[in-house]
Amino acid sequence: MAVALPLAVALPTAVRAQQPAGPPSADASDFARLEAAQNAANAAPGPRTVPGRRIPVPGTVSPEFQAVIAAPYKTPAWNADPDNAAEWKALVAKLAAQTAAPLPALRERLGVVSTPEVIGGVKAWIIAPKVVPERNRHRLLIHIHGGGYVYNPGEAGTLEAVLMAAFGGFTVISFDYRMPPDAPYPAAMDDAMAVWKAALALQPAGNMAVFGTSTGGGMTLALMLRAKREGVALPAAIAPGTPWSDLTETGDSYKANEWLDNVLVSYDGVLTRAAKLYAAGHDLRDPQLSPIYGDLRGLPPTILTTGTRDLFLSNTVRTHRKLRQAGVEASLQVFEGMSHAQYLFDPDAPETREVFTEIAGFLDKHLGTAAKTP
Repeated sequence: MAVALPLAVALPTAVRAQQPAGPPSADASDFARLEAAQNAANAAPGPRTVPGRRIPVPGTVSPEFQAVIAAPYKTPAWNADPDNAAEWKALVAKLAAQTAAPLPALRERLGVVSTPEVIGGVKAWIIAPKVVPERNRHRLLIHIHGGGYVYNPGEAGTLEAVLMAAFGGFTVISFDYRMPPDAPYPAAMDDAMAVWKAALALQPAGNMAVFGTSTGGGMTLALMLRAKREGVALPAAIAPGTPWSDLTETGDSYKANEWLDNVLVSYDGVLTRAAKLYAAGHDLRDPQLSPIYGDLRGLPPTILTTGTRDLFLSNTVRTHRKLRQAGVEASLQVFEGMSHAQYLFDPDAPETREVFTEIAGFLDKHLGTAAKTP
C-alpha cells in the first residue's frame, strides 16, 4: 500500500527499544513434545502449520531501529473501516495533520527547503537541500507518495521527498495526486502522468528518476507502463520502495508476515478496503492497478527496498524477479527486521540513512548531469 498506512501518523520518537521478555525456557522434554506435534501436523503436503510464536526484537539492528520494530500496531491506521465518504475524509485529515506537523522542524534540521508549486496543473512541492551538490544541479527526481491511495494528502505526503533531498542531495518534486473517495482510479495516474510530462520540460529524461514507497512504488511502476504505452520518454532510473505492485492478496509474505509486520499488519485491514475504494470496480489485476501483471520489458534500471518483516516482501521480491526476467537491471535491498516502509519512520536511525544512501548511489550511476539544451 503506500506508506503506506501509518505514514499518516506522526513520526515515532527514537527511543531505545526495550527487549520484550522471551517465553519461558523450554527444557528438552518440552521441545520433544513440540517436535512430535509439529512433525505430525506437517506430515502431509499442504499448508504449513506452525506453533504460536513470540518473536523478539532483533539485536542485530541499531537501538533507534529497535524502537521502531518494537512499536505497537497503529490504530486506526492499519485497520480503519469508515462507513462512508465523510468518515473517510475525517480520518484521513486527522492522520495527515499528525504527519505534517513535525515536517517543518525536520526540514530545518536536515537543511531542506520546501516550496509550493503547481506542476502540470497538479499541486506540488519542490523540495531540495539548501545547497544542491554541483553534480546534481541538473538532475530532478519525481516523488510519488504512499498511503494506500487514501492517506497522506497535502504536505503529509512529502516526508519521503524530504529524506531523499537530505540524504541524497537531489531536488525533488512531490505532488498531491487526487485520491478516493472523491477521485478513484484513474485520477491518481492521470495526475502522475501530467506531472511527469511537465517535468520533461524542466530537465532531460536521462537526468531524472521517479521514486516512491508502497502505493508510491506501485504507481511508479504503473507510470512507467503507461508512459511506455503512450510513447512518452522514460526516466533514467526508478526506485519503487516496497511497492504495492499487486492489489490482490497474492504472495507468500501476505500470510508469512501477517501480524508480524507492525505497520500493515494484515491484508484484511484497510488494505482490502482501500484497494476496492481506489479500483472503483475495475479489475484489480489491471496492470495500471497491479503493475506486476504488466509487460515490464524496457523499464528503466530499478532499485527496490523491503524488509524481512514486510507484509509486502513478496510484492517486492516478485517485482524484482519479473524485472530480471524482463531483462531489466534491478537491484533488491532487504533490511533486517524491517516491517513495511519503516525506513521512513525515524530519520535518525542509521538504517534510514543507509536506505537513502543506497538508493542515491544507484541513481547517481544512472542519471546524466548535463544541462537541458534549448
